[in-house]
Amino acid sequence: MSLTLGTGPLARPSQGELNGDLWSALPAHAVYTHPLEERIRGVLADRTVVDTTRAVLLHETGLLPRWYLPEDDVTPGLLVPSETRTTCPFKGEARYWHLEVDGRRVEDAAWSYPEPVAGCPPLAGLLSFYPERLDSWWIEDEQMIGHPRDPFHRVDARRSSRHVVVRVGGQVVAETRSPVAVFETGLPVRWYVPGTDVADGVLAESPTTSVCPYKGVATYEHVVVDGRRFEDAAWCYRDPLLEALPAAGHRSFDGDEVEVQVGG
Repeated sequence: MSLTLGTGPLARPSQGELNGDLWSALPAHAVYTHPLEERIRGVLADRTVVDTTRAVLLHETGLLPRWYLPEDDVTPGLLVPSETRTTCPFKGEARYWHLEVDGRRVEDAAWSYPEPVAGCPPLAGLLSFYPERLDSWWIEDEQMIGHPRDPFHRVDARRSSRHVVVRVGGQVVAETRSPVAVFETGLPVRWYVPGTDVADGVLAESPTTSVCPYKGVATYEHVVVDGRRFEDAAWCYRDPLLEALPAAGHRSFDGDEVEVQVGG
C-alpha cells in the first residue's frame, strides 16, 4: 500500500508502467521523509506529552509510515534516558527514552537517531513514539485511531448499480444491485452490500473488531449456512470515517468458501 508497501512506487511494485527506469536508481531499501502541516498531540495520563506543528512523516520500504517529532516540542522533564539501543543499517543507532508522567512510567516509549548514517534523511533532533504506548493521539482536534495515516494512501467508496452476489459455503447469502465499491490503495476492491439485501438469519454476532485509520472501526459477524458457521466472514463499518461514509451499515464478505461474484 501507499509509497512503501504493496504496489507503492518505493516498494518496487509488480504492477504499473513508467517511462523510465526509476527502480534501478533507487536503493533496495528506501527511506523518505516529508513535513506535515497538521498539529499533532500525544497524551498520557491526561497530560500532553508532545504538541507540535513541525512533525515529519517517515516512509520506509515494507513498513508503515511513522511520525518523527521535534524533541523541543516534548514537554520538558517527562523523558528519561533508557539504556536500550538498537541499530538500523539505513538510519543508524537508535537510543530510547522512557516516559514518566505523574508517577506512571512507560518503558522505551520513544526513540531517536542522534547521529543518522550518511544518506539518511535528517532525523537528528527528532523523536518517534510507539503510538500505542500513549493513551491518545490528536490531529488538530480529532482523535487518531489506528496508526498514523499515510497521505499517499487513498480510500474511495463509490455507490454502484452492478449486480453483486455473495455465496458462502455454496449458498447465496446476499444479492444486490445497489452495492458500494471500496477502492483502497494496494488492496483488492471490496464490495459492500446493504443490510436489507443480506438474507435473513445468516448473520450471527461476533466479538471481533478491527481498526482502520482510513475507514474506522469494523465490527464482525459470523455467517451461518446449513448449520455451518463461518467465523468472522462478514464485517461492517457502522459509523465510518468520511472516506467510507457511503458504506455505512453495509456488509462486506471474505474468507474460506466465500465467493463474491460481480456482474456488469
